[in-house]
Parts: sequence; C-alpha cells; structure tokens
Amino acid sequence: RAILTTMDITTDGFGFMLVFGDLAWVPFTYSLQARYLVDHDPNFGLPMLLLVLATNALGYCIFRGANGQKDAFRRDPDAPEVSHLKYLQTKRGTRLLTSGWWGAARKINYTGDWIMGLSWCMLCGFDSIVPYYYAIYFAILLVHRSIRDDGMCKAKYGEDWEEYKRLVPYRFVPGLI
Repeated sequence: RAILTTMDITTDGFGFMLVFGDLAWVPFTYSLQARYLVDHDPNFGLPMLLLVLATNALGYCIFRGANGQKDAFRRDPDAPEVSHLKYLQTKRGTRLLTSGWWGAARKINYTGDWIMGLSWCMLCGFDSIVPYYYAIYFAILLVHRSIRDDGMCKAKYGEDWEEYKRLVPYRFVPGLI
C-alpha cells in the first residue's frame, strides 16, 4: 500500500522515463552483478558475507521504516504508532513530518534504497568498478529525482517548503548531506 503514494506512481506516471527504464535499464542493471559473478568469484568468507547482509538489512530498515511511517501518518495521523510525530502544518492544509525518519532527512527513504543497492554490488567484491555501475547510476538517479521533487514541493508549498527545509536541513544523510 505504501508504494502507491511514492513519486513513481503519483507524479512520474506512465511515460517515456518509466517505459524506457523498465525495458532497457532494469534488465541490464539488475542482472549485471549476477553476470559479473559468473566469471569473478570474490571468495568471500563469512565475515564479509555478514557485512554485506548487515548493509542490506540497514538499507531495508531505513527504506521500509521511512515509507511505512509516512504511509501510516497519511492514513491516520492520530494512530498510536505515529501520533507522537511532529509536523509542520502547511497553508494548504497538509502536514509535513519534521520528526521520526522524516525529521532526520527529507529523502531518508532514498538513502535506504541506495544502501540496499550498494549491498548488491558489494557481493561482487572490490576488484572492479563494473558491478558498481548500478550503485553509481542509482545515486545519480536519486539525486536528480530529489532535485525535481524539491522544485515541485517548492511550487506546491511555497514559503512553507522553505520553513520545512530549515527544520529538516539534510536531504539524504542526517548531519552530512
């Protein structure tokens, strides 16, 4: 249910970017690591595999936690699991979360998504940049998307968006970016 309220569904729609991405980029980028591993076994031991697994789990927790929190707040802001969250009441009558996951960074869900993608690349070892194509491409895509989203939110919320950015100054990584 939470995925239906993401930018992919609500804003981008079914157009060139989605069709081209799904037909050309997704099959190439999602299979690149598997193809690389056919000829390049990194011979990881258990500690390295656990590190990769922990990296993926961290990304998953951030991604699902943030998206789930936003979805729960949208459905019922008085529900016990989200009623404690702080928010900015906008002039449009909507609320922008300023605590919880969304108080840490404005695009914290993108950070979790990217960390999961990075973990898939890490399984290939560190001898070549080729299997990291996905993580690099995905980082560029997410930065571009966040810039587009920032522009749309500025147009949608006006000065409330500037106040929100003051309250939640980081875009991706709390205290850093």
